[in-house]
Amino acid sequence: FPGERYDVGADVKDPNGIIVRSADCKEMEFNKELLAFGRAGVGYNNIPVDRCTKAGICVFNTPGANANAGKELVLGCMIMGYRNVISAVDWCNGIRGTEEIAKQVEKGKKQFVGGEVKGKKIGVIGLGAIGAMVANDAYSLRLDVYGYDPFMSVESAWSLRRHTMRSESIEALVAECDIITVHIPLMDQTRGLISADVFKKMKKGALLLNFARGELVDNVSLKQALEDGTVSQYITDFPNNETTEMPNVINIPHLGASTPESEENRASMAAQQLYDYLQTGNIKNSVNLPACELPPYEGGRITFIHENKPKMVGQITTELANTDVNIAHMNNRSRGDVAYTMI
Repeated sequence: FPGERYDVGADVKDPNGIIVRSADCKEMEFNKELLAFGRAGVGYNNIPVDRCTKAGICVFNTPGANANAGKELVLGCMIMGYRNVISAVDWCNGIRGTEEIAKQVEKGKKQFVGGEVKGKKIGVIGLGAIGAMVANDAYSLRLDVYGYDPFMSVESAWSLRRHTMRSESIEALVAECDIITVHIPLMDQTRGLISADVFKKMKKGALLLNFARGELVDNVSLKQALEDGTVSQYITDFPNNETTEMPNVINIPHLGASTPESEENRASMAAQQLYDYLQTGNIKNSVNLPACELPPYEGGRITFIHENKPKMVGQITTELANTDVNIAHMNNRSRGDVAYTMI
C-alpha cells in the first residue's frame, strides 16, 4: 500500500480495509467506511461473514498460500513412512547412554528396513492447490499418480501434469494405490468420507496420509484397518485422543502450514487482494462475494453489491442512462443470494 495514498497501521481510524490473521473480529462494530477484510489464512471463522455481507463488506482469504509448505510435509512424511524413519529414530533414542551403540545399531537396523517410493502407486484424493502440487511432485519422484476429485476447478486442472490418471471413484482409487493422501475440505458431505466401506476396498498394507482434516477419516474404521493390516501406517497432521492410542500411527502436531515462508505468502496474498479490491473493485478469493473483474480502462468505474434478484442490473443501467453516462464495459456475477456488478 503506497504511503502517499494510504494510511497503514494498527491505529488507523475508520479504515477502508482490515488485514487480520487470528484476531477475533466477530463482535467488532463496523465503521461506515469499511469495505473489506483480508484474512491471512484459509479459515475465516474469526470474521462475522454473514454480517459483513449484509453490510456490503467483502471478505477475502488466501487459499493456496500454504500449498508448498503442505506439499513438502506430505512428501517428506510419505518417504519417512516408507522407510520407517520415525520408529528407527525412536529406537535410537531408546538406546542412548548404553554401551557399544555402534554395534547395537548395526545389529538392530534390520527391524526397520523399509521400501522405496519409486514405482509405487499414489492416490491423491482432492486435487486443489495442495493436492495438485503433491500429484505433480510425486510424478517427479517416479511414482504412478492417480487422482480423484469430482469438484476439481478449471484452474486446478490446468495445473496438473498430464500424467495424472483419473480414478472414477474413491473406491477405485484406494483399490489400486499403495499410498493414499487426502486433500479435500471438511464439509457435512465429506465428514467421515474415509469410512469402513472405503477401507474394505483398500489395497492391503496401504500407507494413508491425512493432512487435510482429521474428521475426514472415521476413527473406528481406521482402528480396525490398522489392526487387520489394511493400513500399514496412518500419518496425520491432526492428532486426537483416539489416534494417539492407535498402533502404527504417526501423529504430527498440525505443522502443515507452519513455515516462515508460508506466513509471508499468506500476508502478502491478503494484502495484494485487498489492495486490488480497493484500487479496482476486482474480486478474487472472496468467501462471501463472487469472483469478478474488469481489465484496466482509462475511464472510471462503479461497483455495486446487491441482492441477486431479477431486474437489478436493469435498474442500475437505467439510472446511469438517465444521467447520460455511457457504459463501456460491464461484468455481473452472482453467488447465492448476493450479486456484484462492475461498470
